[in-house]
Amino acid sequence: MSKYNPCPCGSKALYHKCCKLYHDGKLPENALQLMRSRYCAFAMALPDYIMETTHPDNPSRQDDLKAWRKELLDFSNHTRFVLLEINEFIDGDQQAFVTFTANLHQSGEALAFTEKSTFEKSGERWMYRDGTLEQRVD
Repeated sequence: MSKYNPCPCGSKALYHKCCKLYHDGKLPENALQLMRSRYCAFAMALPDYIMETTHPDNPSRQDDLKAWRKELLDFSNHTRFVLLEINEFIDGDQQAFVTFTANLHQSGEALAFTEKSTFEKSGERWMYRDGTLEQRVD
């Protein structure tokens, strides 16, 4: 992806001025920035970023990092990330919530789901704790 392409996170900013900053090591200032940068990382098949920003207590976290990385890459490479819509953002000092709708395509099929994600701060870094599927639209 060219740095002059729009960022996949839907911010309408160019990738190099948006999520690339976080993918290159800048810490998101809040959970919403982390949410957008994680969606973008899925869209761009950047499994290491997803792994680094997943809370240690997340139920989908795996001890076998090689297998987890492969699973994330397989998902990203077989999914087209069409649109991210932010429905609600509840900010907090140590915990925050982002409700979003993701529109994807997998195996030629349109797929949309809404999730309420929980983020927690670990030191100075926001981490994705877990999410609750609120609605699934096929």
